[in-house]
Amino acid sequence: MSKNALVNTEESSKIFKKIISEYEKEIVGQKEILEKMLVGLLTGGHILIEGVPGLAKTSAIKTFSSIAGLKFSRIQFTPDLLPADVLGTQIYNQKTGKFTVKKGPLFANVILADEINRSPSKVQAALLESMQESQITIGDESFSLDEPYIVLATQNPLEQEGTYPLPEAQVDRFMLKVMVEYPSREEEKEIIKRTSTSYAPKIERILNKQNIKKMKSEVERIYIDEKLINYIVEVVFASRESKKHDIDPGWIACGASPRASINLTKAAKAFAYIQGENFVKTEDIKQVAFDVLRHRLAVSYEAEAEGITSEDIIRMIFEKVETP
Repeated sequence: MSKNALVNTEESSKIFKKIISEYEKEIVGQKEILEKMLVGLLTGGHILIEGVPGLAKTSAIKTFSSIAGLKFSRIQFTPDLLPADVLGTQIYNQKTGKFTVKKGPLFANVILADEINRSPSKVQAALLESMQESQITIGDESFSLDEPYIVLATQNPLEQEGTYPLPEAQVDRFMLKVMVEYPSREEEKEIIKRTSTSYAPKIERILNKQNIKKMKSEVERIYIDEKLINYIVEVVFASRESKKHDIDPGWIACGASPRASINLTKAAKAFAYIQGENFVKTEDIKQVAFDVLRHRLAVSYEAEAEGITSEDIIRMIFEKVETP
C-alpha cells in the first residue's frame, strides 16, 4: 500500500472520542487498558491483563463490552472448574434418543476469563482452540465462533499458592500482556467520590458488529513503511541475537518468536489508527512493544538472580537498536 491511498480516519476518530467519553463515565483513569482492548478488538488479538486486586480490571472490561455492544460472557476461573463448564457439553434427550449440544459461556463475543491462573491446565487448554482457531469442538462436532471474538483474561500476580501458571503455549497466544498500575492521587480521590455515593452512569452503546468490521478492514490498510518493518524485525531479532547488541546472552532463556513480529506490526497499526493517524510512526511501535514482548521474552535464572526483568531487557534492546 502506498501513502497515496491512506485511510481516512476522520470518522473513526470521532467514534473513539465518544468511546473514551463513555468509558470515563464509569472508569477513572486506566485509559491505557481501553486503548489496548481496542487494539485487540480491531486486530482479533487476545489480551492478558495483570494487576493487583482492586484496580478495576473487571469493571473496565465490562464497561468496554457495553460500549462495544457485543455479547459478553464472564467466566470466574476456580480450581474445581471443568473444560465442559466453559466449552459446553452434550446432553442426552430421552424422548428423542439423541444428544443435543448445550453451548458454554465461550460462545460470546467478549470473554472475560477472570483470574485465569486459578484453574488447572485442562481448563486453560480448553481456551486454546477458541483463541487460535475461533472455533469450539464438542464431541465430534465443531462450531465456528461469532466474530468479533476476543478473550480478555485477568490474573493476580500476588497470590501464587493454589494457582496454576499459564503454559508458555497459552501465554504466547495472547497478543498483549498489559500491566495495570495504581491510580494517581487525583484519580484515587475521584474514585472515592464516586464509590461513596449512588453514582450509576448509563453507558451508551457506541459500536456494533458492522462498524467494528469496517474499522478492522481500515486497520489492515494503515500504512507502515518498509523501514519500520525492518525496525520491528531488528527489535525482535535482538532478543534472539542479544550478543550482537552488547546484551548479555546469559540473561535471555528464550527470545521472541515470529508471532511477536506479526503482533507488533498489527498492534502498531491499530494503535496508530486509534490515535487518528493513517500511518505508523516509531512512537506507535514503542507504545505497544512492551505489551507485545514482555510475555514472549523469557529471562534466565541468572537474570532473575540479578533482578533483571524482561522489561529491563526490552528497554536495553530499544537503546541498542538504531531508530529509523
